[in-house]
Amino acid sequence: FSYYGMRALLILYMTSAMKYSDNDAYGVYAAYGAMVYATPIAGGLLAEKLLGYRKAIFWGGTLMALGHFAMAFEYELVFYLALALLILGNGFFKPNISSFIATFYEKNDPRKDGAYTIFYMGINAGAMLTPLTCGYIGQQVGWHYGFGLAGVGMVLGLIVFVIARNKGYFEDNGHPNEPELLTKKTAGLSREVLVYVASFVVLPVVMVLIKYNGSLDILLGILGVSMLGYLIAMGAREEDRDQGQRVWVIVVLLLFTAMFWSFFELAGSAITLYTERNVDMKVGGTQLTAAMFQAVNPLFILAFAPIFSFLWGFLGRREIEPNAPLKFAMGLFLLGGGFFMFSIGKGFAVDGMVPVIWLILAYLGHTLGELCLSPVGLSLVTKLSPPKIVGLMMGIWFLSSSIAHQAGKFIAQLTSSGEGGDTSKLPPTETLTVYTDVFNQVGMIAMGAGVLLVILSPILKKWMHGVR
Repeated sequence: FSYYGMRALLILYMTSAMKYSDNDAYGVYAAYGAMVYATPIAGGLLAEKLLGYRKAIFWGGTLMALGHFAMAFEYELVFYLALALLILGNGFFKPNISSFIATFYEKNDPRKDGAYTIFYMGINAGAMLTPLTCGYIGQQVGWHYGFGLAGVGMVLGLIVFVIARNKGYFEDNGHPNEPELLTKKTAGLSREVLVYVASFVVLPVVMVLIKYNGSLDILLGILGVSMLGYLIAMGAREEDRDQGQRVWVIVVLLLFTAMFWSFFELAGSAITLYTERNVDMKVGGTQLTAAMFQAVNPLFILAFAPIFSFLWGFLGRREIEPNAPLKFAMGLFLLGGGFFMFSIGKGFAVDGMVPVIWLILAYLGHTLGELCLSPVGLSLVTKLSPPKIVGLMMGIWFLSSSIAHQAGKFIAQLTSSGEGGDTSKLPPTETLTVYTDVFNQVGMIAMGAGVLLVILSPILKKWMHGVR
């Protein structure tokens, strides 16, 4: 509820209420998203090594609630503080809530898949409701009311969490692995308190990285190159040749995955501003808001995820299920097809305003692409990675999403062609051309990447050595 509330409102708030140029708003949005994806690596490690899942979840939720309520104040410094609180809170919360669920089941418990299905459906139900509530209230009533409602949602979630804990529903799950470490003193403070204090000490650093996000470009660029170099070298050094080639498969798919997410995440930046400026949002006599269309993706996920699950199982039983690289290629084709909907829609525009159906069809293509690629990626990493470093490889996989989010800034900024990088100063007939030209190029690149992956798939399948 919290994350998707911000995704629906943030870019619109910066360009409308804070009067940021498109270029500046894209930079802040990308930095926020990049760190939202990066911080769970540290948050997950702290929970496993020290805090335990319960404390990490509660602390993360508390920081996120503080971040939302800080958005109620109309000061730029407080705005960056709020984003930093949300980023750090997410780092503690996001990785550990899913790990916490796993502690309730034995490794091979058949009920585990059902539990995660319910969890996944809950996430997408929240993701669908947030733009319809926070998004509408933010744009129609007041920005700070929209952000505040997301904070209320987080507080209600924390209250439910505490009630469940106090009633013993969690049993003995989610406690620290070594609770004695929490009270061990370092610099005169218990290690638990030290983690909480360190969270606030890090806040100014995160604020600086958001505001001066060019430094984050350099940092993530260095990390990305280092990460690829490390994986390539690891594959070459691996004594087991088959295992080394599996690592190289991860490297190749990482590159295509990063491309997919850098394009896909334009939904919260350039596509949202396109919706605000160039889409006729009247549906059945009701005028909708741009933020509300962020509900379309999770709605389609809820509708199509069971169908995809059935389809892969059906094809698998007949031994004709596509291998993982081909599923990735299908995801890129569908993503590219979604972007082409914007170009087709341009032909039906009246005075620069496109019928809303073309936006919905674009989101449909993107969502179907996501369902081909996203569920496969994490599972494949666990299967292809050397057993001793599965955790590290998962961290690298998430880091690639962070880098992709930051890279999306440069793609979004291609749509900034007005005075001072602000497309909003152009009339709708001109902004429509700017947006659709960029989206068309993105679609062609995605399609081309899909073709390349199809060509590479026989080699990648061979390097997987039987892993499906």
